[in-house]
Amino acid sequence: MTSFFQQLQRETEPSRQALVSTPIIQEALRGEVTRQQYIAFLSQAYHHVRHTVPLLMACGSRLGSGHEFLKKAIAEYIEEEYGHEQWILDDIAAAGGNPEQVKNSQPHISTAAMVAYAYHQIDRRNPVGFFGMVHVLEGTSTALATLAAEKIQTNLGLPPNAFSYLTSHGSLDLEHVKFFENLVNQLTLADDHQAVIDTAHAMYHLYGNLFRSLPQSDSHALFDEALTAH
Repeated sequence: MTSFFQQLQRETEPSRQALVSTPIIQEALRGEVTRQQYIAFLSQAYHHVRHTVPLLMACGSRLGSGHEFLKKAIAEYIEEEYGHEQWILDDIAAAGGNPEQVKNSQPHISTAAMVAYAYHQIDRRNPVGFFGMVHVLEGTSTALATLAAEKIQTNLGLPPNAFSYLTSHGSLDLEHVKFFENLVNQLTLADDHQAVIDTAHAMYHLYGNLFRSLPQSDSHALFDEALTAH
């Protein structure tokens, strides 16, 4: 018998492949991204990761008595995820970026849209759907983070402490994915299943937009800066 987790993976595989095939992700896996691109990625990661705990809290507050097992899991997720945005700021500093500038900046519209969709799902639709976002972000991290970090570090010659966010999520989320699998397999309502699947599809697309928004090269970034200056 097919579990819901297996169904989720099967039905969202085309969306996952579309994300993974994004050019800058493929470049990262080959270690071909620039320091400026890496810092740009971390900057956008900061802007969505800082919402992780508030989103988890909002989700928990919307769940009814029939989802006590999800509330317990959310409490564990919050303990695990609290403070991860600071890791990102530390990585930015170690990579030669300006963490204070990132903290005071606005997210790219693609990042803001991804976060807004998650809040909308929780507030106006089915809060259980939020676990579709968890599936996308943790699954992507496990599959790509450690490998990309190793390649980027080798290519750019940055110190290990510039990769705490990526490397920790690569190993940490291996356990999280198994935890997630056991968790969603406890969902029994068809509406909950569909909400998680629909949100995962949306998040693969929106997260892909975040990567597509990153500068394509240092020269591209300098061109943008020149336009802004004028």
